[in-house]
Amino acid sequence: MTRNEFRQLLETRTVFIDGATGTELQKRGMAAGVCPEKWILDNPWAIQEVQKAYYDAGSDIVLAPTFTGTRIKLDEYGMAEDLVNINRNLVRLTREICPEGKFVAADISMTGKQLYPLGDLMFEDLVDCYKEQVRAILEEGVDLFVVETMMSLQECRAAVLAIKETCDLPIIVSLTYNPDGKTLYGTSPDTATIVLQSMGVDCIGMNCSTGPDAMLELVQQIAPVATVPIMCKPNAGLPELENGKTVYKMGPVEFTDACEKLYEAGASLFGGCCGSTPEHIRELVSRLKDKAPHKVVDKSLRVVTSERMNTWIDLDGPFMVIGERINPTGKKKFQESLRNGSLSMVVDFAREQEERGANILDVNMGMNGIDEKQMMLDSIYEVTSSVDLPLCIDTSHVDVMEAALRIYPGRALINSISAEQEKMEPMLKLAKKYGAMFITLPLSGAGLPKDMDEKKQHINTVLNKAVELGLKKEDAVVDVLVQTVGAEGTAGLQCFETIDYCKYELGLPTVCGLSNISFGMPNRQFVNTTYLTIAVSRGLTMAIANPNQEMLMYCAAAADTLMNKPGALEKYSALPVVEAKAAAAAPAGGTSASAGGGLTVASACEGLSVIAQCVVKGKKEQIVEEVNQAIADGVDPQVIIEEHLIKGINVVGELYDKKKYFLPQLIAGANAMETGMKLIEPLLASASGEPKATVVIATVEGDIHDIGKNLCALMLKNYGYNVIDMGKDIPAIDIVDKAMELNAEIIGLSALMTTTMMKMADVVIEAKNKGCQSKIIIGGACITESFKDEIGADGYSEDAAGCVKLVRELVG
Repeated sequence: MTRNEFRQLLETRTVFIDGATGTELQKRGMAAGVCPEKWILDNPWAIQEVQKAYYDAGSDIVLAPTFTGTRIKLDEYGMAEDLVNINRNLVRLTREICPEGKFVAADISMTGKQLYPLGDLMFEDLVDCYKEQVRAILEEGVDLFVVETMMSLQECRAAVLAIKETCDLPIIVSLTYNPDGKTLYGTSPDTATIVLQSMGVDCIGMNCSTGPDAMLELVQQIAPVATVPIMCKPNAGLPELENGKTVYKMGPVEFTDACEKLYEAGASLFGGCCGSTPEHIRELVSRLKDKAPHKVVDKSLRVVTSERMNTWIDLDGPFMVIGERINPTGKKKFQESLRNGSLSMVVDFAREQEERGANILDVNMGMNGIDEKQMMLDSIYEVTSSVDLPLCIDTSHVDVMEAALRIYPGRALINSISAEQEKMEPMLKLAKKYGAMFITLPLSGAGLPKDMDEKKQHINTVLNKAVELGLKKEDAVVDVLVQTVGAEGTAGLQCFETIDYCKYELGLPTVCGLSNISFGMPNRQFVNTTYLTIAVSRGLTMAIANPNQEMLMYCAAAADTLMNKPGALEKYSALPVVEAKAAAAAPAGGTSASAGGGLTVASACEGLSVIAQCVVKGKKEQIVEEVNQAIADGVDPQVIIEEHLIKGINVVGELYDKKKYFLPQLIAGANAMETGMKLIEPLLASASGEPKATVVIATVEGDIHDIGKNLCALMLKNYGYNVIDMGKDIPAIDIVDKAMELNAEIIGLSALMTTTMMKMADVVIEAKNKGCQSKIIIGGACITESFKDEIGADGYSEDAAGCVKLVRELVG
């Protein structure tokens, strides 16, 4: 099937994919904990019976059972070297029973390993891992690829790149979302949609984690931004415990009733996940097959994103600032820091600009004495782990730009693409491949345009080539090319004319490098601010500027207010009041210009020590210096822990609870605290404090996922608990025996899959039979408070921060 044929299929009618595979195979004898691929190959009748039933029920597409067929997953069973044969044989089983006119999809999913910088798996290694599986699958032949049950947008990107760099088959990407409507890493459905469809994905959707009723709000978030069809593959409700078994009680009729609402919200492709059966699919098909297909509208979206935030670029919206500070040009101290391999100033600049009201952050690593490409990559890793703002990648080198766009977990803004023939097409191809927006710079190889006509010519040269390569005109932002007014008296007027041309004739947003206008002049802040307010009144969309400049930020907000832009009055009214003398002095730094209200990182850090702030902001480098200094100053190690480290990690937990922080910041804070703790631990041998409780923690038998468990272990260690991490796929008897051997106060159990969650009940039963006095707490993606009650566990937490609170409540 070609991509065009796939689009035509979805434009013709509602399309149906299969239902659950794992729960159906369990009914046919597949035990928890076995290697699914091996069991299927040993029992081919089982998978073919299930898949034939789905085809017979009306599924147009059935997924070959290659779900965990990557080298990383197969290696956990010692089968990685047979990867090619395993994947080929699994695809062949499905192809053998696929009826004429139906389709076979390859099924690809997460590896279970965390990507750097949260884990040790490098992005390119993951791309290669997926490519190896894709090539093996293609040897046998499939019609399309489905990347499903994904919790990480960055892993989705890796899988998409692996497929697109290997073949040109259609791609569906489906993520799984937590009850708060975001992925484990804090990505919302609209963000995932924007990023993935900009990379050329053919269909976007969601599966698992919830029933169809809870998916309605998610589809409603996706529909306004989707330029591709939407898929829904929900569970048959939430799992319940009945007679010692996990069951799904939502029947086919109730399931389809809820799916009809998903259709009305905009979904076009339907199937089922955990607990669904061929009967669920049969009911779906009978009631939705005659529904008119949704027409996909080819929207033009002016938006850049990070992994956790969308920033919309509106021609008539509030003025925006691209923070310029992460640029070593003219900053000797910053240059020295980079040459020494330190990224602490990069993170400081990023956080500071976010707090001061920047909307996007420019990242430029162009300087002598460093490896620009590597420093750019390192900076992107640090910045994306520390702040939520989208990035503007600033380099003139094609290879550096591609390396940066490749690892950036969002939709970036390229700075910039000129009409210089040698670089224009390669840069535009990168924008197309990685789904980026770009700044058009009206220059050519001959230099600055000599007049307005030549400037317009350069702008249109870039735009025409962009459209020719498959981009949209709306992907562009035009740099008005500010020259210094001290050298060219009409510099400001030329920029205003460019703004008029771009906004009213081309319908494009504009940006300027603000400081250029005043270069070489005295009292530059007055020139900059006056130019900016006039430019905003003429329609300038954004500027690359320093958000620490209080006068600039306040005047821009005031200009928006006077022009009655949406939300401008509220934003200006929320700015801190500036005393008259302070306003007249107009220092470069000053009070935050971002709208306040509610908990922020800055407000949470008020009153905290420097060490505690290092924890909150994940500063591993600085915390080493600060803790060593405190030790040298004679501060008691226990005081460093209780008054500094613990207070910092408590704030991290509070920010996480309030959804101001997500998994990357939580891990960064925990790692910073762990770094500080390691410096203190050798000094605690003679400490008089009583040791805290012992916690034995493990992922249950048959489950090989450990991201959540590892984070819980790290957080508990940071709070001083004696944590014994037994790993993953641990039998109940081993867990209980270890807890009794160590007299552990707590047993912590993790399970990600519905197929393994009942192993938690085995641990509860084993502990009771052996008289184990340990309190048992549980958690995981499929676990609920009611499940805790059903199996008789002592506590449930939905995340690592909650785990610490729960342990404290149970044992102190």
